[in-house]
Order: sequence, then structure tokens, then C-alpha cells
Amino acid sequence: MPTAYDLIRPAIFCLDPERAHRLSVAALKAMPRRAAPKADAALAITVAGVDFPNPLGIAAGFDKDAEVPDALLALGFGFAEVGTITPLPQPGNPRPRLFRLAEDRAVINRFGFNSQGGEAAARRLAARAGRGGIVGVNIGANKEAVDRIADYVTMARLMAPHASYLTLNISSPNTPGLRALQDVGALHELLDRVGAAVAGAVPVFLKVAPDLQPEDVDAIARAAIDRRLGALMVSNTTIGRPPLRSAHAAETGGLSGEPLRALALTRLRDFRKATGGEIPLVGIGGIASADHAWDSIRAGASLVQLYSAMVYEGPGIARRIVRGLEEKVRAAGLGSIAEAVGSE
Repeated sequence: MPTAYDLIRPAIFCLDPERAHRLSVAALKAMPRRAAPKADAALAITVAGVDFPNPLGIAAGFDKDAEVPDALLALGFGFAEVGTITPLPQPGNPRPRLFRLAEDRAVINRFGFNSQGGEAAARRLAARAGRGGIVGVNIGANKEAVDRIADYVTMARLMAPHASYLTLNISSPNTPGLRALQDVGALHELLDRVGAAVAGAVPVFLKVAPDLQPEDVDAIARAAIDRRLGALMVSNTTIGRPPLRSAHAAETGGLSGEPLRALALTRLRDFRKATGGEIPLVGIGGIASADHAWDSIRAGASLVQLYSAMVYEGPGIARRIVRGLEEKVRAAGLGSIAEAVGSE
């Protein structure tokens, strides 16, 4: 049966994608505050000492400035990740910088960490203290920063009191030179300095790119284990271009959505093998159904995230996937979804 979103999607797709996104955030802000729906207890899972009510999260990028985390949780997501947030406000890259590839059920973005800045986000997060719910904060560096690692340290200190976990985003393709922080030397320095700044107050996750060589996977996995990171998030958008049908296929930026799914799942398996299950993984990339989420969980993900699929499926996608995962756990005869992690 068509959903309400199916009926209004053609009108939404007549709008510029970035304007449509801002309208969706505004709509969520206008919604009456609601409690998050309860998922089956069998979907609860603990990662890095944090108790997640279900393993499905909304990825960073939707709520860049921590404006609507509670509204997103009310849609049925087990956790919401806000950001990427930078220390100082910055406009990001020139528009247009967001493109729907409807024929491919994909998105290309080149936002470049547009952000209202750390202080504004910290005020909003402080105002929701006591409401509960798992809210992660994805942090990044300003484009013009002389010492980008220092920006991550600054943000870690600022956001740690307000975050269920912190994500270090060093894998966006839209800030020149940012992915160089995935190189071993820079990565070790980043993790050591952020770890010292946080001092165990909150788990630290690391978000990596899908466009990695095997030796990169092994080095990042070893660094994450040695530094006792809370989780590895696999993966960000890709600069690769599989065959695409859309007229926007040649746009520069990070590709997400359905065309990323196979690569993201392969990279997830690579990190599961490289870590030997010693560190939790978060599966991200092309997830649009309970089947996709289940595949990622069985491949080694303790948690999964989506964003681009909501553009095409609407806000009801969270509850549909959560219900689907409940059915899969029951059908597999499992007592907990944790038993499915890495079971393939």
C-alpha cells in the first residue's frame, strides 16, 4: 500500500534538494514532542557501554546542527547522530551542493561541513539534558584550520558532556585534505590527543571512508584496537562512481544510497576480518530495508545507520525497518539481535 510520503514525494522532489531538506528539519521542529516508540527488547544491544534500544540509527548529515535529535528518536530510530559540527561556524561549499539521483536511489553531496559552530550546537544539546535517548555527536575540523587535530580536541572537550558518544569524522571527501587523517601517523596522533582530552568520559567512534586499500584497513583496525575505540563506523560516502543512470552522475562529491551498498558491505566484512570482532562496527551505506540492515548485522555490524534512504522512503522507514528486524530475530530463533552480529 502507498504511504502518505509516497503521495507527497513528487511535490517534494520538485523542490531544490537542499531546500527540501531544510523544510523537513523545520517540519520535525514543529512536531509536538513525542516519546520514542518502544522496540522489542530482543533488539536492545550494548555497544561501548551504551545501551541502545534498537540498532538502527539516523546517520550524521541529516541534523547537522543538533536541531531535532528528539524528533528523530520519536520516528523510531534507536539513536540519532547529529553533525558534522565544527568548532567555528562556516558556510560550507557553494551551492548547489546536494543532488538527488532518483533513477539510482542515490544522493551526491559536497556540503563541506556547513555548520553553525560548536557553541550553538552545545547550547541546544545542553537544553535537552534529562530527556534520555541516545544522541551521538559527529565532530569535524574547520576548513581553514591550521591544526585540524586541535579542532577535534576542542570539539571533543566541548561536546563530551552532551553526547552519548563522539564520532570523529575524518572521512568526508568534501573538505580538502581531511582524509589524510586516516594515514597511520596522523591517525595515531589524532586518537591519542582526543583520547587524552576525553579521558574516558564518553566513547569515541571513528568514521572511515569506503575508498580504502587493504593495508589501510589493517592499519586503521590495529589503531582502533590499540586505542580501545568504542566502535568503527563503516563507512562514509564514496568518491567512486559505479555505473549510474542519473544526469547528476558526474557531479563531484560523496555518493551515498543504493549504489554504495555493495561497497560498504564489502568494507564492513573487511573490517570484521581485520578486527577479529575485537571492536564493534557500525554499518552504514545504502541501507533501505530490514533485509539490508540484517545483511550488515550478520556481516559484523552491531549497529546500522541510514540517511539517504529516508529521502526516497520517507520518515516511516525507521519503524518499518525496526519491525522487520524484530521479525527476523524471531524467525531465526534468537534471544537477542546481538547473537546475529557476525553470524554469516
